[in-house]
Amino acid sequence: MRKFNVAIDGWSSCGKSTLAKELARKLHFVYVDSGAMYRTITLYALRHSMITDGKVNVDQLVAHLGNIKITFLFNRSKGFSDTFLNGENVEEEIREMAVSSHVSEVSRIREVREKLRALQQSLGKGKGVVMDGRDIGTAIFPGAELKFFMTASKEVRARRRYEELLRKNRNVTLKEVAENLKQRDRIDSTRKESPLRQPHDAIVIDNTFLTHEEQLNLAMRYAISRIGIEKED
Repeated sequence: MRKFNVAIDGWSSCGKSTLAKELARKLHFVYVDSGAMYRTITLYALRHSMITDGKVNVDQLVAHLGNIKITFLFNRSKGFSDTFLNGENVEEEIREMAVSSHVSEVSRIREVREKLRALQQSLGKGKGVVMDGRDIGTAIFPGAELKFFMTASKEVRARRRYEELLRKNRNVTLKEVAENLKQRDRIDSTRKESPLRQPHDAIVIDNTFLTHEEQLNLAMRYAISRIGIEKED
């Protein structure tokens, strides 16, 4: 199978990562979670007291960017890579609500986006990458051969995220999760640096009423028809 890049963008908690992981496995491509990179920098900022009362000390964080090394190591039991911050596995910690509550503020910082844009684009140079995020099809891989834009109703998104956190024994309420998604949507779509936009050539997938298997099959059908890859048995 010839290699190509797949860009998956969309709103928070729309199943972007789920689809990206499953699609990467199906295509035998590399999965890259761009959001994990922003979450890792947010975790670093929280650990070093650079976020106070919801406000990020931008100058201090920018000054520390050179000290932040983000790497990925394949986890065989999970079937995808874990995220490491300066050699420490932080895959679970970066999914905490404390990080989710501040990641959009960190993501809007120009220097942060520049640092991660260079890393993300370097990962896709050899093709065969499935990457999900907010600006993959517009800023990171504008020339990606296949682009998807994920969406779902706000109520379903909040419920899915809430149930995910409950499974991980996180002490949150549905109201808190819904408000967090609302704030992230607002910041992501209005920020000056690479705001969330639907690429003009992206295929929209509304998975409000789709199962994981149904959305994967739909994405694969588009890959087969648009890219011309051979269907696996």
